[in-house]
Amino acid sequence: MVSYFTEDIKFEFKRKRLTSRWLKFVAESETKRLGDISVIFCSDNYILDINIKYLGHDYFTDIITFDYCEGKTLSGDLFISIDSVRENASFYGVDFDDELNRVIVHGLLHLIGYDDHTEEDIATMRAKENYYLGILSNL
Repeated sequence: MVSYFTEDIKFEFKRKRLTSRWLKFVAESETKRLGDISVIFCSDNYILDINIKYLGHDYFTDIITFDYCEGKTLSGDLFISIDSVRENASFYGVDFDDELNRVIVHGLLHLIGYDDHTEEDIATMRAKENYYLGILSNL
């Protein structure tokens, strides 16, 4: 089950049902099962505090994923900075909703086991993001 929350910002996410169905499709396509996923929308400052407190990183980011997966069941928390998503959408010249969807699926792909530390990993992750974003547009 996917649950959606906000922390320290006013943000209304209107595509909960569609996004949840899409994430279930992504999980099943990767031979996983969707467990409890929390998507928490927050500010840059909120995510920076999490990054410092739990990961020891003193920088802003668009998403932090906490993995609570067991076996093939995906569970975790996806903290998403709406400030960073807006900034990135503007920087890359893409629609805010498209960038938000990319960040959401990026977090789920981390729970599935994909990483983005090397250039090869980044290319694989980006290809998966693009593939599943294409699927979303057809749901």
